[in-house]
Amino acid sequence: MTALDISTILPELLLAIYAMAALMAGAWFGKDDLAKAILWASVAALLIAGFFIGFSNRPDGTAFFGMFRDDAFARFAKVTLLVSAAAVLAMSVDYMGRHGLMRFEYPILIVLAATGMMVMVSAGDLLSLYMGLELQSLSLYVVAAMRRESAKSSEAGLKYFVLGALSSGMLLYGASLVYGFSGTTNFDGIFATIGAGQMSLGLLFGLVFLLVGLAFKVSAVPFHMWTPDVYEGAPTPVTAFFATAPKIAAMALIARLMFGAFGNVPGDWGQIIAALAVMSMFLGSIAGIGQRNIKRLMAYSSIAHMGFALVGLAAGTAYGVQAMLIYMAIYAVMNVGTFAFILSMEREGRPVVMLDSLNRFAATEPLKAFAVLFLMFSLAGVPPFLGFFAKYGVLSAAVQSGMSWLAVAGVVASVIGAFYYLRIVYYMFFGAENEGVESRMGLVQFTALVVPAAMLLLGAVTMLGVDNAAATAAQSLVGTEVTDPGVGEGGPVVSGEGPADPTPTEPAGD
Repeated sequence: MTALDISTILPELLLAIYAMAALMAGAWFGKDDLAKAILWASVAALLIAGFFIGFSNRPDGTAFFGMFRDDAFARFAKVTLLVSAAAVLAMSVDYMGRHGLMRFEYPILIVLAATGMMVMVSAGDLLSLYMGLELQSLSLYVVAAMRRESAKSSEAGLKYFVLGALSSGMLLYGASLVYGFSGTTNFDGIFATIGAGQMSLGLLFGLVFLLVGLAFKVSAVPFHMWTPDVYEGAPTPVTAFFATAPKIAAMALIARLMFGAFGNVPGDWGQIIAALAVMSMFLGSIAGIGQRNIKRLMAYSSIAHMGFALVGLAAGTAYGVQAMLIYMAIYAVMNVGTFAFILSMEREGRPVVMLDSLNRFAATEPLKAFAVLFLMFSLAGVPPFLGFFAKYGVLSAAVQSGMSWLAVAGVVASVIGAFYYLRIVYYMFFGAENEGVESRMGLVQFTALVVPAAMLLLGAVTMLGVDNAAATAAQSLVGTEVTDPGVGEGGPVVSGEGPADPTPTEPAGD
């Protein structure tokens, strides 16, 4: 380990040190006394780490013999997931306090999960990939079952643990196959082994198992079965976290693995990802129609949106990666705002999650109702909200790469899924009179609802600068400039040069 290694991994190292210090403080001084202070300190730590990563002008580099990469792609994903995690923590303060869930372990586990995600998106080796993935997963298994007196919460944690362990096993089996047939676990070494588009059958099987393991993490069909039950059973702040930062990290990890290790054969993995995308878009859009529980509805919404993000990756181009990154950033904004509202849904001091409880909500809370309207329209992909431009980007990437059929499937799935988003709006403005729902919000939670809603409308003019940052990140990963639709020949990127700034390393098994 060198000083350069330490400086490259400094944000992750400092977050891990903070988590250990906060854990010792909570255990030493008492759980109830410091829980809220640790939560706000964790919010500050996540934001400081995001600020440091986003505004530092460090050159791209690697650490630990290429096992860890620090480039524009990793920095974009890290800033997005860190800000999402901080927002979810901040807006959950009131909810956790009202429902007796304010425990000091919660923010610490979120910080540890975020640290694992940061390692995931910077992984340059199958071993560092797995280490980051498991640090995230082990933290999330615990927070899913944090409400120990609730049978549903315990069930959610158990299901997530069992299926998560299954996905990790598949990923490890795929990694062992890749190592066996390539002689290395390093992405650059795998890339060089494949050469000019020739991949052995054993490597192909390894690739399939790797994708299956990662498909669990993004809730892609047919590996989505845990999502509705875990979203429903976990405490709502935990569900909000599941719906944002982990999805960003897992999607970025898939992109890193595909382009970093298998970038010479986009035709092979592009077909697999396209199939996952189509199944996810349609199942998420159709199955969500019958849901009456808003948390389960958001689970199927998440499945459908991950399908759209996968469309960008299936294109196999730099423009597709840019579209995917923009999609995930906008998706995080939409979900932070939506869950800020879901956290406030109560009746007589008890959480309410049924859709019909929103009937005539606009009559008593018009500002909040219009904010939710903006969020639902954006989730549905209605112009001029940012959600429309997010979907337009990934579908354009599919058309550019010659996969027009995939874009058509995306349009059809988007129209189907729009039904359940618009139904929520209908309930709020035109539903029948009933007991209704109380919406109790503190200042932070209200801000987390209104600001994302405003961003989704006003950001359509400038894209808030996300498009330029995403283009730089995509170029850093793929190694080629982003080409807009209609410019150049398009088609999958097949480059013998490999990912940007490769660092030759010895096989990991040596």
